[in-house]
Amino acid sequence: MGKIIAIANQKGGVGKTTTSVNLAASLGVLEKKVLLIDADPQANATSGLGIDVEEIELGTYQLLEHSITPEKAIMQTSSPNLDLIPAHIDLVAIEIELVDQENRESMLKKVITPLKELYDYILIDCAPSLGLLTLNALTASDSVIIPIQCEYFALEGLGKLLNTIKSVQKIHNNKLDIEGLLLTMYDSRLRLSNQVVEEVQKHFDEMVFETIIQRNVRLSEAPSYGESIINYDASSKGATNYLSLAHEIIKKNS
Repeated sequence: MGKIIAIANQKGGVGKTTTSVNLAASLGVLEKKVLLIDADPQANATSGLGIDVEEIELGTYQLLEHSITPEKAIMQTSSPNLDLIPAHIDLVAIEIELVDQENRESMLKKVITPLKELYDYILIDCAPSLGLLTLNALTASDSVIIPIQCEYFALEGLGKLLNTIKSVQKIHNNKLDIEGLLLTMYDSRLRLSNQVVEEVQKHFDEMVFETIIQRNVRLSEAPSYGESIINYDASSKGATNYLSLAHEIIKKNS
């Protein structure tokens, strides 16, 4: 039975998509069967895996409106053991369309829960908002990974996100767990980076992953080639960090 993990933070630019793509690829390399669901209208996870967003006909949008079975939306990627349900810019409209639906928060849950039989891990790349798309992802998930950038404002929106998670637990999904807080874009030369790490570890202690994702040029280059860091440069610091995170998650869930 697989595990569904959402990667969420309503703050943009904290490394959600980078984490989704590279964690999924790392788990795949470690011989886990992985499905990545792109639930962000920007569709960066889709293009980051080398798929042309313009050519997408079936994806998360059709899945949420229940017009197709999930199997029809699943695409294979060039990364080992990694499948993808892609996104398209049209996904922006789904929030408006779902507004008056009954059980609108559970639309994703209904369709992806059966897929747990087929995969070890299902990762959902969330949009940088706390709208209906993210709510659907959190309702469908077993746990959530929260990437936090090692910057001054990083902790600002965290309280809001944790409150949202609490209310999702209360109303929609009492099994939702926090998989962990992931520190990203860490630069050991900056005093600020080190202060943020200390602060987060002091406040959240057990909830923080031991693995810290360091700032890495190769990591930011990889998406422009439509590759995960594992395919692009397996010896880079970014690849090492994400493989270490994958090991940590497998160990935690075994």
